[in-house]
Amino acid sequence: MARIYAVGVGPGDPELLTRKAERILRQVPVICAPAASEGDSSHALSIVEPFLDRCRQEVIVRIFPMKKDQEGLDEFWEDAAETMVSHVRQGKDVAFITIGDPFLYSTFLYLYRIFRERHPDIPVEVVPGVSSINAAAVAAGMPLAAASERVAVLPATFEEEKLRQTLLDFDTIVLMKVNRVFDRVHALLKELGLEGCCAFVSRAGTSKERVVFDLDSLAGKKLDYLSLLIVKKTDT
Repeated sequence: MARIYAVGVGPGDPELLTRKAERILRQVPVICAPAASEGDSSHALSIVEPFLDRCRQEVIVRIFPMKKDQEGLDEFWEDAAETMVSHVRQGKDVAFITIGDPFLYSTFLYLYRIFRERHPDIPVEVVPGVSSINAAAVAAGMPLAAASERVAVLPATFEEEKLRQTLLDFDTIVLMKVNRVFDRVHALLKELGLEGCCAFVSRAGTSKERVVFDLDSLAGKKLDYLSLLIVKKTDT
C-alpha cells in the first residue's frame, strides 16, 4: 500500500540529510513542502531541490502560517493532509518534508494528528533529521551536555516565571523561536547574570549562518525567524 513519509531534511545543509532521507526523496512520486505564506518560498524545499527530478516528481507546496495563535489554522492543516491522502489513495507514496526533525517543533505534527485520527489505515513512516539545535550547538562551539548535565529545550515564548525557573534549574537551555521575544528574554538573562554565557544562532547549517555572542548588539533589532538561543551555564 502507498504510504506517507515524514522526512526531516535537517537545518539547511543538504549534506546533513540522512542516506535514508535522500533515498526516499529521490524515489517518491509526490513531495509536499510547507511554506509560511502565499508567495513565500519553502526553506525545506530549497534544501532538497538537488535531489529531486521535476520531470517525474510532483511537488506540492502548502501554506502553514507561522503564528502563536492557533485559531483559524485548522483549515490549512486539513487542506494539506487531505491533499496528501488523496494521492496515497491513488497509490502514490507522498513525502512531507520538514526542516530539522519531524517530531521536534515540526509543522508535520499537525498533520500527524489528522492522519492518526481520520486515516489510521494509511501507513506513516517518519524519517528523523538533524535538528537546528544540534547544528547551532556545533556552530557556536557549545556542547549541549556532558556527564550529569541537564538540558531543557523550550519555546522562548514560555511564560516568564516558568522560563525564569527553567533558566535557574538547568545547565543548558535552548530557547526556540526567540526572534520575536528576544528583548524580553535578553532582559531576563541580564537580570539573572547569564547574558555572558549565551550564543544566538540563526540559519544554522546554511550559507547565511550567523553566530552572535554579544547579545547587546542584537537588542531592538529585527531578527531572523529561523533562530535560537543557547544558554550554557557550565564549561565543558
